[in-house]
Amino acid sequence: NVSFKWAMNFLMKTMKEIYEEYPDEPIRFNENGPTVILMEGVNGSGKTTTCAKLAAMYQKEGKSVGFVAADTFRAGAIEQLAQWGERLNVPTIKGRENGDPSAAIVDGCRYARENNIDVLLCDTAGRLQNKVSLMAELSKMNRVAGKEIEGAPHNTWLILDATTGQNGLSQAEIFNNATNLTGIILTKMDGTAKGGIIISIKHKLHLPVYYIGLGENPEDLRPFDLDAYLYSISEGLDTNE
Repeated sequence: NVSFKWAMNFLMKTMKEIYEEYPDEPIRFNENGPTVILMEGVNGSGKTTTCAKLAAMYQKEGKSVGFVAADTFRAGAIEQLAQWGERLNVPTIKGRENGDPSAAIVDGCRYARENNIDVLLCDTAGRLQNKVSLMAELSKMNRVAGKEIEGAPHNTWLILDATTGQNGLSQAEIFNNATNLTGIILTKMDGTAKGGIIISIKHKLHLPVYYIGLGENPEDLRPFDLDAYLYSISEGLDTNE
């Protein structure tokens, strides 16, 4: 169908233009010490698994990695990250269960400084039920990280489940109000989900997508490729004619 193909091409071109209207900021690395990355997102978005995937990727690049288990309120979250740490040989600085997550961030930053860790991945709490306390917690984490390591957190990434649809935009807005997000990692892209939400997030909040998570294994993380992504959307629409 020629007119359908034309419409599809026009749609893809428009989506590409919207996404590229604001150039992606490159990922920031700290030249003078550890690079601190805060991982944010609601419970169940795949934050902890994504920490493991990023760790495996940075290790392949020859960087040393540390984990901070600062998701102190979700039962089992600290242990889950510690298990990944054991599997990947990554030291895990643990917060106390139901304790102050910022205390864990402080300990993690100090450990990273003393042990010349290149990248410190901080797994934070994801409780949206109480926005006020979430915001207070996240801004405190930002402050304490900056006191320990200059410029920290150097990156603050939202881990977003590709299957959440339009709800993803409101999640991104809430977290972006609480801390300055610098980018997005889209998880669970292995199903039928196409994650079309990222075009609206880029348009509204100007946040780039850096990586997409495909499966459960540490190597299932890919750098985001806009053209491949748009092609996968158009393929999906094509089969649903």
